[in-house]
Amino acid sequence: MKSIRIFLLIALLSTITLVNFIAALHGYRASMEEAERLFDRQVAGTALLLAAIPIDQTAPQVVEENDLQAFQVWSADGQLLMRSDNAPATPIGDAQEGFSEQNFSGFRWRVYSSPSANGRSIRVAERVDLRFRLADEVVLQSVMPILIGLPVAGLLIWLVIGHGLASLKKLADELRHKRAEDLAPLTLAAPPEELLPLVRSTNALLERLQASFDRERRFSADAAHELRTPIAAIQVHADNLATQLQNSAVVAPGSLQQLQDSIARMAHLVEQMLNLFRMTPEHYPARFESIDLHRLARDVIAELYPAFARREQEIELQGNTAYIDGDQFALVLLLQNLLNNACKYTPQGGRIAVDVQRQGDAVVLQVQDSGPGIPQEERERVFERFYRVGGDRHESRVPGCGLGLSIVHHIAELHHAQVELGPSSLRDAQAPGLAVAVRFPVQKSVERGIKHERVADENLVS
Repeated sequence: MKSIRIFLLIALLSTITLVNFIAALHGYRASMEEAERLFDRQVAGTALLLAAIPIDQTAPQVVEENDLQAFQVWSADGQLLMRSDNAPATPIGDAQEGFSEQNFSGFRWRVYSSPSANGRSIRVAERVDLRFRLADEVVLQSVMPILIGLPVAGLLIWLVIGHGLASLKKLADELRHKRAEDLAPLTLAAPPEELLPLVRSTNALLERLQASFDRERRFSADAAHELRTPIAAIQVHADNLATQLQNSAVVAPGSLQQLQDSIARMAHLVEQMLNLFRMTPEHYPARFESIDLHRLARDVIAELYPAFARREQEIELQGNTAYIDGDQFALVLLLQNLLNNACKYTPQGGRIAVDVQRQGDAVVLQVQDSGPGIPQEERERVFERFYRVGGDRHESRVPGCGLGLSIVHHIAELHHAQVELGPSSLRDAQAPGLAVAVRFPVQKSVERGIKHERVADENLVS
């Protein structure tokens, strides 16, 4: 069943048609019985009229008659006194009073025999097929309005069912327009009794989901927050131990460096977990303002430049001024994650390119690198939390926690932007590279950006 409305329409019309058919059949049978009685009385009346007509007994008279009836008048001694032109010269029926059915002249006839007071025998016949034809016409005229009324009834039923299902449509519309992160109860006003169980069950499900997500967020955020202090303490002790060994001229064991690296990785993981849950669109208190994305990218590159310099990587910024409506803290975090990923996965001496361009009704931020890239079949999954291509360590042997692109995706959702992954223009035969493009929609932010530029120019002139 694809449509409740169509199912109800077909079911109701079928029921109405069946009831009308049964009623019409019963009416047809009753009408035919009544018509039979009327026709029989008409034939008997004709016989009475013939009995009252004086007839010359010298020769049989032939009277022109229509095709509906035929008659014969016989004397007491069996002599034919008068007949209709469509009646045979031989007796039709018997002399006993009453009705019978006979065949003559190629038709089936209803014959009425009646003896008169003067000893004559009157026999009047009427064609059976004409009787049924007249009865059918009467019944058809009574049934035709019912048949014509079925489409009208169907239209009325369609409208009534549509009105009755309006509450269900409102419920479906409310569910359809709910955002993925919106788990608030349904607010359907005065739902009918039939929908109350569905609304209550859906609200209960949404409440359980909200509680489950809240527990997950609280646990992850609290765990990450509580881990900061012991990790910082461990890091301090490890640094103190390394300093003491260095001052005492004792060669530090290789495990100490591994310990420091593991502590740094754990601290990065905790920080990324905090950023991930902080950037959840439904919980982050964003403060949108007009931001020059090109200038912001330049500032973040300058902040992270020492990391690129240590790896002897070449980084360039292309594009021009492009304003968007955005939250500065979130956009800085987005740029930091994209650039840190590019720095980690681009080999020593590789290239990284950042481009900010206005394209139609969008501002596109693109970060490209000459690293190993991401296979086509893996590009959808890298936005999942803690997912890394190739497992815990990438082919590049770079440690990570698998949260960077998840944070980028959350921040993009916060700004109603789209994140696209593709091949890099910096690729070569050994490294296909990766291009991450974040497409921000431009609406009123462009007008504010233009006004901002005009004010800045006026200030420079003055």
